[in-house]
Amino acid sequence: MIRNTTTSLSLTCALLGICNVALAQARSDDVSNQTIVAETSPSKIRSSEDGWLDISGFVDQSYGFVPLVIPITEPAVGLGGVGALAFIDKQQKRESAGFGRPNLTVIGGLKTENGTKGLVAGDVRHWLDDRLQTMVGIANVSINLDFQGIGRDPTLEKDPRTYNLETLAGLAQAKFRIGETRAWVGIGYVLANTNVEFDVLPSISSLPNYQRQSRVGGITPSFSYDSRDNIFTPTHGQHLDFSAGLFSKSLGSDTDFQRLNLTAIQYLPLNSKLTLGVLGTTTVSFGDVPFYLRPFILMRGVPAMQYQGESSAQIEAELRWQFWQRFSVVGFAGAGSAWNNFERFDKKQNVTAGGVGFRYELARKYGMHIGLDVAYGPDGAAYYIQFGSAWMRP
Repeated sequence: MIRNTTTSLSLTCALLGICNVALAQARSDDVSNQTIVAETSPSKIRSSEDGWLDISGFVDQSYGFVPLVIPITEPAVGLGGVGALAFIDKQQKRESAGFGRPNLTVIGGLKTENGTKGLVAGDVRHWLDDRLQTMVGIANVSINLDFQGIGRDPTLEKDPRTYNLETLAGLAQAKFRIGETRAWVGIGYVLANTNVEFDVLPSISSLPNYQRQSRVGGITPSFSYDSRDNIFTPTHGQHLDFSAGLFSKSLGSDTDFQRLNLTAIQYLPLNSKLTLGVLGTTTVSFGDVPFYLRPFILMRGVPAMQYQGESSAQIEAELRWQFWQRFSVVGFAGAGSAWNNFERFDKKQNVTAGGVGFRYELARKYGMHIGLDVAYGPDGAAYYIQFGSAWMRP
């Protein structure tokens, strides 16, 4: 599937098409001495601190929404765009990092030049004085991709097979905070119906577990720890997440299989202007897994789902330098590997990628930066519009 659009229904938002709000106008009040005094309301799109464009005041409205115009630059699906509305509630006032996250709701649609299209909606909300987090999402998408095999397949590398995934999927999840800690335990349920069509069907040896129509249904227990100072562009803290996807016929799936994922992210402030981020993630799968749900490398500069296997792992580092006012530059590099234990496949595929980018701090109160990354991988240059961190997690 496209970058950050997997069965967990995550969709990475990127560029904010804002600046459609007028500055607040001056208002007049009657006072006891009958003198008319003009007062100017604080701007919702300009900082009172430095005068730069800043939408913190706009987002602070009780039901403040941000219209999104999001270019899609993922190499796997080609150029396109997303039109969406993101509703961001005023974040709660909690002094410690990892507490007081804002509620988020996103509704939108997408379309790309290779015919990929879809509608998505999601909501992340906090309850009971930040002790309960709920997440619900639904997606109806049609995605066109190139299949290059599960494991290294020289024939498909030279002549990949185009296929379409038409999916209607839903997710519901609840996470409970452990005491007053930054740790959470969660449970969720996901159900998806998928239709798969190839232009030219690959050989069965290259395409295990193939069904033209399939349904997956299962529970998703999880454990997470989050001490980041914000969810958009963190400068310090950790994010740790372990999740399991347990799919079985008794839970609505056509086949029995499991997926385990471990993700760890660390942000280290080297000084007041330099932030180092490191991400490591690994995913393993077992059982009768549909081919399109096999683990794959997801990294800037690498087309999504190009490197698949029974298991995958990757590491990526990013250094961000806020060199002047609200402007930053970033440099990043990473490496990944996908492998499997099938005797008929080569054991491992390795890939490296890296690049540079820039950022602008659009909402200082929320730690929200936007920008552009240029990544270089095995297939050349790729461009990514970023809204928040490239590794953003709600």
